[in-house]
Amino acid sequence: MANLRGRFLKGVSLAVLFGIGAVSSAQADYFERINSYPVYKTLPEGADKATETVAEIIYASKDGRTLAFTDSPGEAIVFINAANPLNIQRMARVALEGEPTSVAMGDGTAYAGVNTSEDFINASGHLAVIALDGMGITAKCDAKGQPDSVAISPDGKFVAVAIENERDEDLNDGVIPQMPAGHLAIFDLDETGAPTNCDAVRIVDLTGLAEVAPTDPEPEFVSINADNQAVVTLQENNHLAVVDLASGKVLAHFSAGAASAENIPVAKALMSDASGNNENVAREPDAVAWIDTERFVTANEGDYEGGSRGFTIWNTKGEVLFDSGNQMEHLGMAHGHYPAKRAHKKGTEPEGVAVGVFGGETLIFVNSERGNFVAVYKDTGGEPEFVQLLPTHVGPEGLLAIPNRDLFAVANEVDEDGVRSHISLYQFGADAPSYPSIVSARDPEKGAPIGWGALSALAADPQDANTLYAVSDSFYDDARIYTLDIATQPAQIVSYVTVTGFVQSRLDLEGISVSKDGGFWLASEGHPEKDRQHLLLKVSANGAVEEEITLPQSLVEQAKRFSFEGVAEFEMDGQTLVAVAVQREWNDDPEGHSKIAIYNPSDKSWGFVHYPLDAPRSAAGGWVGLSEIVSLEDGKFAILERDNKGGEDAAIKQITTVSLEGVTPAKHGEELPVLKKQFAVDLLPAMSSSKGWILDKPEGLTITADGRLILVTDNDGVDDAPGETQLIDLGPASRLN
Repeated sequence: MANLRGRFLKGVSLAVLFGIGAVSSAQADYFERINSYPVYKTLPEGADKATETVAEIIYASKDGRTLAFTDSPGEAIVFINAANPLNIQRMARVALEGEPTSVAMGDGTAYAGVNTSEDFINASGHLAVIALDGMGITAKCDAKGQPDSVAISPDGKFVAVAIENERDEDLNDGVIPQMPAGHLAIFDLDETGAPTNCDAVRIVDLTGLAEVAPTDPEPEFVSINADNQAVVTLQENNHLAVVDLASGKVLAHFSAGAASAENIPVAKALMSDASGNNENVAREPDAVAWIDTERFVTANEGDYEGGSRGFTIWNTKGEVLFDSGNQMEHLGMAHGHYPAKRAHKKGTEPEGVAVGVFGGETLIFVNSERGNFVAVYKDTGGEPEFVQLLPTHVGPEGLLAIPNRDLFAVANEVDEDGVRSHISLYQFGADAPSYPSIVSARDPEKGAPIGWGALSALAADPQDANTLYAVSDSFYDDARIYTLDIATQPAQIVSYVTVTGFVQSRLDLEGISVSKDGGFWLASEGHPEKDRQHLLLKVSANGAVEEEITLPQSLVEQAKRFSFEGVAEFEMDGQTLVAVAVQREWNDDPEGHSKIAIYNPSDKSWGFVHYPLDAPRSAAGGWVGLSEIVSLEDGKFAILERDNKGGEDAAIKQITTVSLEGVTPAKHGEELPVLKKQFAVDLLPAMSSSKGWILDKPEGLTITADGRLILVTDNDGVDDAPGETQLIDLGPASRLN
């Protein structure tokens, strides 16, 4: 298999892989995820667990022991007790009679922006003042428009509210101007934290500043420094303003300008390859955070025209001190977190930023809303240095640094399609990052990392204990075989080949096995409704299809959507055979039984046996099926069996063993023998050790040449899924005996 190893270097540092500066372990400590808290746990006793709950903007009390976040569909500010970050407790849900858009906290008071607008023209909203003692609303201060972002000054003297008065995206294709114009609202606070001008908010007029729609400023985010200066992003206007809060005067304003990013995914295709460049794209910054009193950082998410896919460091004069260019895109590609469906739009879509001092170093946190990660950088005063990538749940929105407790928090807002909104907590002080477990090498010809994701099967090189092979499933346009070097930490995808020469338009690779004759066996899952066949493929080491093997037509007529999920070449009774696992029952199977198909290459015949599936054990229901089959010896196999549930609903993620000894596979149409299975390994402890959402798809399993049992999870191409990929060393394969 030497030709698969390609032209990529082994053992290179993460800095080289990503093409950016990296902080060594001697220079900095790292963050470790310690808890993931589902927002539905904050619902009142007796409430339906399925009720939609969201965490969007998050803030901490001065002592960092109480966290508050916005729950938009619940029209509430939610308070949780994080005194013990390993055991978060529900405190209160404060009803607001409107949509919460942001929250901030002072010494004894929380301040929430509440949108009460009837429509896009009649914009209205207020600042809700909440006493932390008793969690009651003590005042509702008219903000003269629809609030978006809320910030409190470090000295507790001011609350600033960005009044966006957002546009109607269905009107005139969402192009501004669309009245009414937004503004910055300022509330002055007394020593108790109460607004002294609740009935007479101070308004900072931001019209006439931007080159884009100057009559219609739409402030998006606000941050306040130690000099009581607020920086405000006008996202749709591609503009920034610095305001003195005491006087309400605009001290400076400037265009956010444009930025370029080279060698990034831009094609409207389901791939994460470096297909092109973005040139002179308007930044349209969203979140902003001060680094010190002279510099701040923006996340350039973009809106209806822009989005430069990175972050920028500015000074108060409007000078660009640093722009990240393609770094966020390349981080997503290298870590398997690239949202390929967004490549032609805004890519990784950096949206949030936060800044905090940890271990004596100023760190900058930038999230990828679509890639589901946070990039951590060390501020150097010049070009920041990449420290680590933190995996998040789906849709990271609010970021919060809590340096006085060595904590960092992320509010993950997506709560749909079986994925639940979460608060994720990370603790500073780890000696080394535990994530990622896989990264990809740089392709020097493309000037970018190898894009990857949705790893759906594993196979081990029979001679090299440090080499594995993986395949990607039908999420991507191309079917690929990746070569992994597991001698490094993290493991590296060092090369790949594309599968070519097949008849049908799209493969769904779900199984791979190394053939003793060279090349690979691949299993491609069929889909009757999409005219995709159930195929066993013999391919060369270069990915060229040498043979397409179909099932008997009588069986194809009984097929369902969930089919081939694993493949294993094995020796038995002097013959070389191939076993293929079928994920779930087909129409001709008894309930609770799936098939294992046995193919004999010498006479091109098929035989079949039944595998007894466990019944679903999750209270949420679901189904149980097979994900992988691995040959052990003498006709014995390891089977990866799982349910389709994630998070706290995950109940069955296991390895069993079965044997063909004394079993004669039957032809289709005959009565199939039923294998006896034996439970071997519960995977849930290993999969939950990362303290994140338990992933629903352990998909690949293999045994290395030196006898290690290795598991990989499928991240679904970061499509309505967290995006994490776990490559787990489960220890000696002898534990299966």
